[in-house]
Amino acid sequence: MSTHKVDILAIGAHPDDVELSCSGTLLAHIAKGHTAAIVDLTHGELGTRGDATTRLAEANAAAAILGVSHRINLGFKDGFFQNDEWHQRELIKAIRHFQPDIILANAVYDRHPDHGRAAQLIRDAAFLSGLSKVETVWEGQVQNAHRPKAVYHYIQSLDAKADFAIDITAFMEKKMESIYAYKSQFFDANSTEQNTFISSPEFLEFVKSRASNLGVPIGVRYAEGFTANKLIGVNSLFSLV
Repeated sequence: MSTHKVDILAIGAHPDDVELSCSGTLLAHIAKGHTAAIVDLTHGELGTRGDATTRLAEANAAAAILGVSHRINLGFKDGFFQNDEWHQRELIKAIRHFQPDIILANAVYDRHPDHGRAAQLIRDAAFLSGLSKVETVWEGQVQNAHRPKAVYHYIQSLDAKADFAIDITAFMEKKMESIYAYKSQFFDANSTEQNTFISSPEFLEFVKSRASNLGVPIGVRYAEGFTANKLIGVNSLFSLV
């Protein structure tokens, strides 16, 4: 059966969601020998700046910077995808293809309505992916059921109380490099396109400040925070320090 098993699957409603919110975590785990892939639900085609073709090229460039093993785009409609059976089945196919142990998903509630809707879609698809009676086919082959061990939600534009944070200090520069790959979206002094919420230099400073604010409480310079849908269990008190 055609699968590309990875340890971590990061899913975002739009290209650049992953880079902005959890790319440092992917880099930190890849450096430790873990494998990771990215699934973008849409091409972000409703964005004020750029277009679907440009954003796909930028997403591929960012993936190369991050060193993920694969990146695919499901082609859902930006702004209008739903958490219904068709979208769930399409996402289940991707989850079963990559067979992740952990999924990183959009924020449960955020400024952009796609983010919260994607969060619920991802959670539901991750659960349904474990049901053997939900039948799916990938590249002509019937897929096996697979349920990830956990789905964690990264923090996006709106502030949220993190349940845990990952030290990304050693990877902050590379995280920003992956963000800069989206030249159509973020600050470019030479751009003639309309300014947006994320295109100002202040927004990139906000990204760094968020990472700093999450890092200070855990005693590091930079961190990324996540929320959990369940009680987190560890096998040692020393895993908590």
